[in-house]
Amino acid sequence: MGQNSGIGVLDKAVGVLRAAAVAPCGLGELVDRTGLPRATAHRLAVGLEVHRLLERDPDGRWRPGPALAEMAHGHHDPLLTAAEEVLPTLRDLTGESVQLYRREGDSRICVAAAEPASGLRDTVPVGVRLPLTAGSGAKVLAAFATGPLVEDRAPEDVFDPDLLAEVRRRGWAQSVAEREVGVASVSAPVRGPDGTVVAAVSVSGPVDRIGRRPGSRWANDLLAAARALEQALA
Repeated sequence: MGQNSGIGVLDKAVGVLRAAAVAPCGLGELVDRTGLPRATAHRLAVGLEVHRLLERDPDGRWRPGPALAEMAHGHHDPLLTAAEEVLPTLRDLTGESVQLYRREGDSRICVAAAEPASGLRDTVPVGVRLPLTAGSGAKVLAAFATGPLVEDRAPEDVFDPDLLAEVRRRGWAQSVAEREVGVASVSAPVRGPDGTVVAAVSVSGPVDRIGRRPGSRWANDLLAAARALEQALA
């Protein structure tokens, strides 16, 4: 485990970081490298992933995350900085849960979120990974993907080609009970300076409240939020 600071949980977390820095590793390899119990290693790795100190590669193995480089170089992610203002504004406008997703390999990861203070919510914690096979956020990231989406399958092999063409045409996607029963969502792409889609911003909530056509209610506000995020990247 290396040096001992006398703070047990800190030393264990640093051991997990060092183990992942040697080479990307799954849970079994992480246990072997650190000597930690399986449950402890998993809990620490997932916690470090939430804080972006670890991330997972396309094979699901942990490796050093972007927050380490950002701290080392004094770099702040402009997208996440802008999200701190844009997402709460969109949440207050819609009264619903708001998320920002980035694609990482064959998954999408929630990198920022804003939840209403009360009432039924569609809580997606920061750091959670979701498949790229269901949900409006997945449709947006699939529609504008430039390479294979899942296990060397093209986006058109995962979603209907006509559906993806429609997402590209109108600039947003919606879903009802795809990712989770009783939940509907609408998502829009966020583009980087070169025009490539770097994220998807989403509004989600109970179907009984936001209806089966959430795009008809929130698409314009969502697109405005996406433009605000893009301005921070320009």
